[in-house]
Amino acid sequence: MSVSPKASSPAWPVPPEGGWTADDLDRLPNLPPHTELIDGSLVFVSPQTAFHERAVDFLKWQLQSLAPAEFEVFREFTIDIDVQNRPEPDVIVFRADAWTETAQTRFPSSAVLLAVEVVSTDSISRDRETKPLKYARAKIPHYWRVENENGHAVVHVFELEPTTGTYTSIGIFRERMKLDAPFPMELDLTALKARPRGT
Repeated sequence: MSVSPKASSPAWPVPPEGGWTADDLDRLPNLPPHTELIDGSLVFVSPQTAFHERAVDFLKWQLQSLAPAEFEVFREFTIDIDVQNRPEPDVIVFRADAWTETAQTRFPSSAVLLAVEVVSTDSISRDRETKPLKYARAKIPHYWRVENENGHAVVHVFELEPTTGTYTSIGIFRERMKLDAPFPMELDLTALKARPRGT
């Protein structure tokens, strides 16, 4: 006697009418790490490349070492833009007073000074188009987009133009990056490379 296979439930969450909300990210069980909320939809992250990992790590620690005491630097931490948008920039610089408890899972976008995205194959349109628009709307003063150019990091730097509410390009940096804002820094981008092999 044959038995029909039992129908299985979907392995992914089914959105409610109107989409998910920012609060749902903290309540939904078994979400993959680094799940984002964009326009009420859950966005899952693909496995990251070695370039992405090294770039995020490099920028996090460089910024942490240079940031004034009133700022903190986190990697891969979500921010609240509105009820339907809770993205997770690869690196953020934010006001230290926004960190109020150790169990915190997000920061308000109003506390964010700089959002950094390292572009991956699956995030090109989000990092170049969708997220800059949302970060600008949230009035985050600075946005960096890091691209992989033949194994070398290229940093596209943008600053919010207050009268238009949109980002304007400050420059495209290869090898060395010197800026006065959001705080003075000089970064050697050539240090962002693969670890040398042992001999």
